[in-house]
Order: sequence, then structure tokens, then C-alpha cells
Amino acid sequence: MLSMVEHPSEMKDRGVELSIVMPCLNEAETLAICIQKAQQWLAKNHVEGEVVVADNGSTDGSREIAIRLGARVEPIAARGYGSALQGGIQVAKGRFVIMGDADDSYDFGNLQPFLDKLREGYELVMGNRFLGGIKPGAMPSLHRYLGNPVLTGIGRLFFRSPCRDFHCGLRGFNREAILKLDLRTTGMEFASEMVVKATLNNLRVTEVPTTLSPDGRSRPPHLRSWRDGWRHLRFLLLYSPRWLFLYPGLGVMLIGLLGGGWLLRGPLMVGNVGFDVQTLLYCAAAVIIGFQAVVFAVFTKIFAVNEGLVPSDLRLERAFHYLTLETGLTVGALMVLAGLAGSVLAVGLWGEHSFGVLDPSRTLRVIVPSITLLLLGFQTLLSSFFLSVLGLRRKR
Repeated sequence: MLSMVEHPSEMKDRGVELSIVMPCLNEAETLAICIQKAQQWLAKNHVEGEVVVADNGSTDGSREIAIRLGARVEPIAARGYGSALQGGIQVAKGRFVIMGDADDSYDFGNLQPFLDKLREGYELVMGNRFLGGIKPGAMPSLHRYLGNPVLTGIGRLFFRSPCRDFHCGLRGFNREAILKLDLRTTGMEFASEMVVKATLNNLRVTEVPTTLSPDGRSRPPHLRSWRDGWRHLRFLLLYSPRWLFLYPGLGVMLIGLLGGGWLLRGPLMVGNVGFDVQTLLYCAAAVIIGFQAVVFAVFTKIFAVNEGLVPSDLRLERAFHYLTLETGLTVGALMVLAGLAGSVLAVGLWGEHSFGVLDPSRTLRVIVPSITLLLLGFQTLLSSFFLSVLGLRRKR
């Protein structure tokens, strides 16, 4: 995996304002027109720039085409859309970078809106195909009406991103700012990672309209709708422990607590349907599962901060002033003691019946909450120790 962090020894006055980076894997049919459009735009607008072709193992003569046209070719051994772009960005000489696919679907002859916004100080400038126009046949209906709107909507909800087209392949950015994000994904989800990390790190982000034309190649695209869509969704979920673990966990716990609290009083009839201790067991399970999900949210968040995947969270830092190991051990011990007390009470009820057969409807209303408290108590004790270990790494 390529690192996107530039070492100080590599920092120097590059003298190039803009690098146009094109990932390439067997794009001989369309690569030449893309390079020529980019070069003509640079010359026409008197922009000091370069065209970088990040070649990901082409075998159809794409490299030779790029070299013949005067583009700089950077061979990228690690396969994948993200890997190619990481390698191209790493070697780019420009202060700014505009990246775009080499399939002639994006207009490299109209990059001025991107460069203008970059010169204004924006650190990430996204193209928006829904504002600029999608030509007939340029985007499959599945992507246009389901994939892109749904994934973009999830990204905006999870991360409060201003972007309304998460997956536009034509975008510009301040090279140094993006290198500092330490982008890591190697596949198509690289596009989402850039937007998410830019938002989380409070980079200045904006959008400009851009057009999307039909793919100029005669072969099928590298993109695989369901596979790559799932990879984008998976990335968004993994980068948002709140939506993956915390909110669902709290919701399940709340349902379990409300249902269990009601059933502890006695059977519940809803119309002709009766709920009793059998349902109480499921409510207890919901509380335990929900608690585990909430704890996983905390684990994931701390791990992500420790590994530099997401920036530090001041709310988490403040919480650790109060949620110490000693606090967790105290709460866990109290829950265990409460569970043991309930268990002793249950044994006492059993003794009253000479340790014979009991009425489940009565005894389970003591046993179920007691076992639940025991399980939650031990989970709290173990989780507190593990959080303390993660906290040591975080402080280091």
C-alpha cells in the first residue's frame, strides 16, 4: 500500500502550478484525446502545468501513446484505482492537482472552474455531474437514480459533507492538503475516502458543475456496479462508528429496556396477542446486544483515532476525563452485585417451593434481569480494561 504522506526531504519548490493526473489501465482508445485536451487547455490558458499518466499495468500500448504525446508516465505496480491515483499524486509536481479518468467521459478542455476555486483557497473542488449535465448514455440508470444518490445521501448524513456528487471522478485539490490526509484505500472507494477525510479534517470543500459524456471506449468499463457500490458503502459504514454501531445499539437497547420494563410487571396483551416471559428473554437479549454495539462504537472510534484514520475528537477526549478505568470497574462491579443479589433472591424463591418445580411466569421475572445484569456487569469490567489499554496507546 502506498503512503500518501510526503517526507520533508521531498518538499521543494516545484515551479508547476497544476498537475493533471489520469489513472490508466489499457486506455489506448481514449488516452490520446484526453491528454491532448488537457495539454491544449493548459496552453490556451497559460497555466504552468503537466499531464501525469499513472499507469497501472497497461499492455495495450497506452504508455507509448502517453510518452509520444509528451505526458509524464508513472508506472504503478500496486493494482487498483486508488493505488494508481495515490502513485500519480505522490509524484505530481504541481501545487494543485486535477484528477480525471482517461476514458474521455470528462471534459479536460474545461478545467478553469476547478482551477479558479483552487486559486481562491479551496482545498478540494468536486465536480458535480448532476448540476453540469449527464449526456444520454453517459451513466447507467442504476447509478444515476439509485447508486450515486443513495451513497451520496449516506455520505452527507454520516459526515455532514457539502458534496452532492460523492463519486464524480473529475475533481481538483491542493496537493499538500490531500497528502496530509494519508489516504489508504486502493480500490474505487478511494473517491469516497478523499471526500470523507477532507470533511472530517475541516478542509475547505466546494463544488463546480461538470458534464459527463458517454465512455469513449469500446470495451466494458473497469467499474463493477454491485461490487464497487458495496465497497463504497462498506467504507462509509466503517468510517462512521456512530451509524454502524452507536445509533443502532442505542435503538436496540431502548427497545429492550422499554419492552422488558413493561413485561417485568406482568403479561401484556395487545389485542389478541399475549406477551410474557418468553418475550422478556428477547428483550434481555436486545439490551445485551445493544450494549455490545455501543461498546464497539467506542472501541472503533478510539482505534481509528489512534491509527490516524480520523482526526481526534474533543468530545472523546473530554469523556475520558470522567470515564476512567476506575469508573468502569465501579459500575461493572455494582451491576454484578445487583445480578448476584437477584440470583440469591431467585434461589430463595426456589427454596420456598422445596426446590421443586416453579412457575416460570413468576421466577423468570427475577432470573432474566439478574442474568442480564451479571452479563452486562462482566462486559463492563472487561471493556473497561480494554478501553484502558486503548487509552494508553492513544496517550502515547
